[in-house]
Amino acid sequence: MSKNDKVALITGSSRGIGAEIALRLAADGFKVVVNYAGNVGPAHEVADKIKSAGGEAIVVQADVADPAAVIAMFDTVDKQFGGLDVVVNSAGVLKLAKITEYDDATFDQSMAINVKGTFNVCREAAKRVRKGGRIINLSTSVLGMRMPTYGVYVATKAAVEALTQVLAQELRGREITVNAVAPGPVATELFLEGKTPELIDRIAKLNPLERLGQTNDIAPVVAFIAGPEGGWINGQVVRANGGMC
Repeated sequence: MSKNDKVALITGSSRGIGAEIALRLAADGFKVVVNYAGNVGPAHEVADKIKSAGGEAIVVQADVADPAAVIAMFDTVDKQFGGLDVVVNSAGVLKLAKITEYDDATFDQSMAINVKGTFNVCREAAKRVRKGGRIINLSTSVLGMRMPTYGVYVATKAAVEALTQVLAQELRGREITVNAVAPGPVATELFLEGKTPELIDRIAKLNPLERLGQTNDIAPVVAFIAGPEGGWINGQVVRANGGMC
């Protein structure tokens, strides 16, 4: 495990893609902040893996939909590590239903976490990330496919992409890049929940590699953008999807 004295905060990093990103950035030498909203056990498991491999990690609870909680999380990072270099917005929910059947409570939850949560974290990151830093948001490659039941989810991610591209412009002169990584379908608990084997197989074959993505397909893309060789990538949406669209 290398050491680079930089600090990375990954929201929603107790499981799935976020956890894989946390492990990869730790392997690249970052001190890692593992964020979770409500399930502390898996977050500590991720941090323990990092520590057992010789890295440095802390666990911080915060619901990204709560602006005060986000500010408190950044305050904790400042106190523990003295600053922040990379912020990855990985927290999110995937709630699927036809638009006519989407209830208000689920709509509000999706917007609160996927849009307001990303906004809350981006707003605070833009104030605190050190010169030369990175802000990386998670979108989805499903956005361009117009798949039934995905309407609200892709609407939230369209907002994330817009926030990404505008914030990149607003940080002119700061040497901070802002990008989004948009995975295709990835075999995580979040994606697989509620889907039949037949549906999963059909979705897997949408891309020419004819398989679902894995979390370790996505983490290296984020790591590249977060690393020294990714500094010229700015205001972009990188679609990591096996050629799906």
